[in-house]
Amino acid sequence: MRTFDLIRDAVLPDFRDRVAEYLVQYETVLLDKNTRDPQLVKDTAHQLRGYLRGLNTTRVLGMAYWEELDRRVVDTWLTPA
Repeated sequence: MRTFDLIRDAVLPDFRDRVAEYLVQYETVLLDKNTRDPQLVKDTAHQLRGYLRGLNTTRVLGMAYWEELDRRVVDTWLTPA
């Protein structure tokens, strides 16, 4: 399952619509195969990690989900290939 699908599934139902609106901004950059600015991708991935941490802190996202999602963001967009 794709990372952004996992995020949507991990968010509590009451907050899914609002979170989905924010995720579009991250998806636009991180899933665009034509993005040629590696720093933009790296910065966006770090921002996504912070957003997920905030969702975890406010208990919109469970700790177990947060750890897995954080790992996926790091492995997908922050770890050199």
